[in-house]
This record gives sequence, structure tokens and C-alpha cells, in this order.
Amino acid sequence: MDVSPDKQNIESLFSNKTYYIDFYQRQYKWNEVPVHRLLDDIFYKFEIEYKTHSDKDIELEQLIDKYSWYYLNTYVTNTIEGRLYIVDGQQRLTTLTLILIKLKNKANEYSSPIEDWISSKIVGLSGYKKEFWMNHEHHKETMQGLFDNKSLNDIDTSSGITAQNMVKNYTVISRWIEEKLNNIKKFEHFVFYFMKRLVLVNLNVEQTDVPMVFEVINDRGVKLKPYEILKGKLLGQVSKEELEHNDLNTLWDKKVDVINAYGEDEVDDFFMYYLRAKYVDKVSESKKIDRKNYHRAIFDSPVDLMLSHNPSGVKEFLKFSFTYYANLYEKISGYYHEPNADNIHIYYNGLNDMDHQFMLIMSACKVNDPMEEEKIKKVSKEVDRLYTMLQLQRSYDSNDFNAAMYDISKSIRDEDDLSKITQVFSDKLLELLGKSRGSLVAKSFDYLYFKDAGNELNKRFKRYFFARIEQFIADETRMNMKHSLYDLVANTGSVNGFHIEHILSYNNENLALFNNDEETFEYERNRLGALLLLKGRDNISSSNETYEQKLKSYANTLYWNETLREDTYKSKLDFTSMIRKY
Repeated sequence: MDVSPDKQNIESLFSNKTYYIDFYQRQYKWNEVPVHRLLDDIFYKFEIEYKTHSDKDIELEQLIDKYSWYYLNTYVTNTIEGRLYIVDGQQRLTTLTLILIKLKNKANEYSSPIEDWISSKIVGLSGYKKEFWMNHEHHKETMQGLFDNKSLNDIDTSSGITAQNMVKNYTVISRWIEEKLNNIKKFEHFVFYFMKRLVLVNLNVEQTDVPMVFEVINDRGVKLKPYEILKGKLLGQVSKEELEHNDLNTLWDKKVDVINAYGEDEVDDFFMYYLRAKYVDKVSESKKIDRKNYHRAIFDSPVDLMLSHNPSGVKEFLKFSFTYYANLYEKISGYYHEPNADNIHIYYNGLNDMDHQFMLIMSACKVNDPMEEEKIKKVSKEVDRLYTMLQLQRSYDSNDFNAAMYDISKSIRDEDDLSKITQVFSDKLLELLGKSRGSLVAKSFDYLYFKDAGNELNKRFKRYFFARIEQFIADETRMNMKHSLYDLVANTGSVNGFHIEHILSYNNENLALFNNDEETFEYERNRLGALLLLKGRDNISSSNETYEQKLKSYANTLYWNETLREDTYKSKLDFTSMIRKY
């Protein structure tokens, strides 16, 4: 391995080299916190030196040599066919460029003769063309707008998150410099200090060593996300020409951006579920593939996609498996976050936090699967049925259920027979029911185990159970839901959130109905049939009412609650028709 260290100040760093952003690098994602930290470090040292030297009667160009130097860390580059790519350090170098742009604009405001000097450290001639030394190729319009000191509201940031963060951080830098450098003398001292006394070390590495260097740097503290490391380890094996010809970098970024739109670093969940779906057979193996370490596990057992030192394998993986399953995950995520009538069970499972469905659907589907839609519907419905039947019969155990997910995944992997998928879930249901009861079980539902289910059930599931009843009544009576499923199940807010309500309050009148037998009273009032859902404030207001008073509280609430009231059945043909039908 060949590493060439080179100590540089800002003046030499940005002088005659154009820095291209390597595919390893993230978009420019620094926010106000690291920008403040960098400015604080720079100005803290400068203020000490300025206080010591600023009153000396020496030419500034000579005086600046008396200022102590300050180390700004290392950045890593590699050169491919005459182009200098940044492997690590883009965040810091981009921020330094933004500082230079602000200093250039401030010099113009002061009519300082050093404006041209500063400009030359931002833009210069690369061959016959003018280029920004920090060459964010897709965001040049934003950089030009900042360079030209346009109104920030008029600068185009439509090219993406990098452009947006450039403008946000330029605002932070502007405020800082306006406050700290409020006279021309201090301003010019700072510019010389910034140019001459801030030091970075450049490590230039060979292309073949970049993936290894990249991961080592990350492990030593420059923390990247697992999917960013994986990108480097995969794409780093493919030549620049093939990357550009196949547009693999764009392919990767587009899929990652779309998936991450559903949640911060959601793509880490995608890779975790994909690898578990296709390569994990039991729960003990899954621990090696979580969202923090899958980028290593992908090159090791039990996974090992044979992608190490295999550029042709990497290209094949990205074009086919990665593309297909990323698209599939995106589709499932859409149904997960917004109810879709044709795939409603995915949304149901989401309400119950049944995220294993991502793994199971990807397990059942093959690349470019012609039965994809049928499998999505089948698997998501079976997950809902399995979980619900276990809950209602008080046979749910989280550890056993988690282990069952991997047994099912193994059994339905790439399976095209939908009836077999149904059978796998049904067999697992009977197995889990039997384990809970300590005996063999022949039927999936037994009223004996259901009749006592009630308030001890999982809180989210109880709300889900009543929400499904509410939706059933609304559908069968051709009425609109009064509240969304999300509000009924998942919203815990005091305004729109719903809570479990006891139909029978704990009071002497109700206790007397059970011969003052407190044990029987508690048993009966906690069964599912004696519970319902009420909005937060309604629930509080009816907490200790008699039954007759509660009936008044249930008017104009949920359809299920209103079935306790006689007036619900008067002159409502759809309602009575539903009763006859079922």
C-alpha cells in the first residue's frame, strides 16, 4: 500500500487542484452543530494569537508568521486518470470553502485589496476553464450564487440536500464572521491567519487501497453510516469507467434517497431485512446481521454474497438483486405508511409494529417476481392473522414469535405456491398455540382460551382489535369511519388519542350487581366484552359514572360504542341488515 502524506495550509490546499467528490463521500450533510464546532476551534486559537500580536508594528505578511499554527485534521484523496478525488474530508473542505466565500464577500464590503487573493482560493483556472476548487459538479449554481453574494432567498437549491445545507451553513458562517470580524484590521489579520496558519494533512492513496482506508478512517472516529461504508466497499471495486458507463453511483444514490425518505437511515433497515430474508434460517444467526453491522456481515457467513474482490459480482448485484429488492421495499414502505385498500394488511401490521413482514415478503419474492403482488397480499395477511390469533387466545410470547418469523422465512423463501405459504403460517400458529398450552393443538381458534381475554392484553393490540371492529361496522353499514385507524390505534395524544374504557366503572353501584364479590367483578369488567375505545377527554369525563350515565357519554362516539344504545338500531336498515347477515 502506498500512502503519501502532505502537510498543507489553506493557501496551498486551494491553489491549483480541482477536488472532485468521490462516490464514497456522502452528500454535504453537516448541520449547524459541526459548523459551529469548527468555527469555534478556529476562532478560539485566532483570538489568543490576535490579542498577542495585533498591536505590533510589522507588515502583516511578516507578522502572520509569528502566529502559532493550528491543525485541522486529515483528508484523504486518490488520483484516477489525472483527476483528484476526495475519499474522506469532503464535509470539512466544503465548509472551509463556504468560509472563504463569506470572507471574499466581506472583503468586498470592506473594499479590502485582499479580495482577489481570497477569490483565487475559491475559483481558478483548471486548464482553460474556470472551476471551483471544491468541484460539487451537481451544485455549481448554488455555489455560484453564494460566490456572487446573491440574496440567499434567490439562490437555487433544487439540486438537493447538498445545496440546501450549503445555504444553511453559509448563513451560520455569515452570522459568526459578522459578529467576530467587525473591523477591517481584525478581518485582514484573520484572513492571513486562515490562509497561512491553518494546517491540514493530505493522505493520497492508491485506488486499490481506498475501500480499506475508508473503513479504517470511519472506525477511528469519522463516523459514517453502515450503508455509506457498504457503498464504498462495493463500488470501490469497480473501475471509474464502468461506474460511469453503468451509472451505478446514481443507481445507488437514487434507491438510498427514496428509501430514506420514509425515515432517517431507513436503508439500514432495508439491508438488514433483505439479508435476513435471503440468508438467515434461524434467530441465532440474525444477531450477526443487525442495522449496525450488516455491512460487514455481507462479506462473511452466514451471508457471504461473494462480493469481496469481485467487481463483476458487484455490478450484477447492484443491477439486479439490489435494484429489485430496493424497489420492493419502497413499495411495501408506501403501503406501511399510508393505508392502501388492496394491501391493507401491510398497514394493519404497521399499526402493530409487525416489521417482520418486510423480511417475510422479501423472503417469498424472487428477483423480478411475476407473483409479487399476490405474495405481498398473502404474506401480510398471514402475519396479521398469526399475530392476532395468538393475542386473542392469550398465547403470544415475543421470543417464540420472533423465532417463528425465521422458521417461516426459511420455509417460504422463493415459494410460488400460495397455498403452501398459507399452510406454513397455519402450522406455525398451531405449534405456538400448543407450546403455550403445553399440549398438541388441532384447531386455530378455541373459544375456551378467547373468552377470558381482556385488559391484560397488549395495550396497542387492544386498540387495534377495537379499531378493526369499528372498521368492520363502518364497511358493512356503508358509513365513513369517524376517526382514522391511526388515531384509534397509535395516536397517544390528549386531543386525538384514544384509550381503553371500562364499561363498568369501579363504584359501589356496579359492585353490588355482582353481590359485592370484588374478584368476580374485576374479572368480568376486564374482559374484552366489557371494554371499548373512547377519546382521551371523553374517557376522563366518564371514568366513574354509572352505566346509565356512560350510555349518554357513548352517543356520537364510535359505532361499536353506540351499539350499547337502543337508538342505534332504530330506522337503520343497513345496520339491521348487517346483524342478520352475521
